[in-house]
Amino acid sequence: MASDRYFDRRALAFLKDLRENNRREWFKENKARYEASVRDPCLRFITDLAPALRKLSPHLLADPRPVGGSLFRIHRDTRFSRDKSPYKTHAGAYFSARKRGEETQAPGFYLHLEPGGCFAAAGLWRPEPETLALVRAALVAKPADWRKVRARIDVEGESLARAPRGFDPEHPLIDDIKRKDFVTTRPFTEAQVTGPRFLAEYVAACRSMSPLVAFLSRAVGARW
Repeated sequence: MASDRYFDRRALAFLKDLRENNRREWFKENKARYEASVRDPCLRFITDLAPALRKLSPHLLADPRPVGGSLFRIHRDTRFSRDKSPYKTHAGAYFSARKRGEETQAPGFYLHLEPGGCFAAAGLWRPEPETLALVRAALVAKPADWRKVRARIDVEGESLARAPRGFDPEHPLIDDIKRKDFVTTRPFTEAQVTGPRFLAEYVAACRSMSPLVAFLSRAVGARW
């Protein structure tokens, strides 16, 4: 994989400035700066990431469209939030395989760029009840496969205080059955993000997390 730089200090500097000036007027005045330092480098990164992700799974999508693709909008949805800040102060992108059928969450890989908090993540964050039920059923049905995943990966996120309804509180995997999230993360320093090997390092992180995504994808019926 060729060495290349996608992000430089201007990207993180813009996000830091946005955190301090999270207003529509300021963003309008600095929109060209956002596009040049954050959006466009993200889209180029996504474009070059696509072939590497397909080596992990031919079904993983890295879509470089500026709207409707893998890159999340910088605008926040404030309709149901007390925080009415109009913009996110990070850049994020998500890469997954769409589930067979329609609107069910698909496990995948995430990239998060934020001053002082850059990381890769993988799995399912706050899955819908139907999706979570499929994952829990897979844990019970294929405990050996799940243990192989857990031997290699630390799973993070929140859990229920008690066993969910219908599950034996004494089940050997009850700690995982109680989970509300099935995610794992890999941190990056700002030097890594702005360095010439970041694409390769992100792919390596995804590869190390891929057993979790593979198990969860099969559990919910997503392609892998």
